[in-house]
Amino acid sequence: MSEIKHSRSLVKAITWRITGTVDTFLLTLLITGKLKFAFSISAAELFTKIFLYYVHERVWERIKWGRKEIGAH
Repeated sequence: MSEIKHSRSLVKAITWRITGTVDTFLLTLLITGKLKFAFSISAAELFTKIFLYYVHERVWERIKWGRKEIGAH
C-alpha cells in the first residue's frame, strides 16, 4: 500500500477548487447578473475552500475506517 503525499492532497485541493470556483462564479452571475459581485464571491471562496479541502483530506488520510488492507505476496 502506498502513502499519499501532502503535495498530492494540495494539487487535488487546488484542481477541485478551480472547478468549484468556476461553478460558483457562473451560478452567482446567473442569479444576480452582477459580474463584479460574482468575481468577488468566487475569489474569496477559492482560497478558503482550498484550505478547508486540504485539511479535510489530511484528516481523512489518518482515519482507518473503510480501508481494506492489501496483503503483500
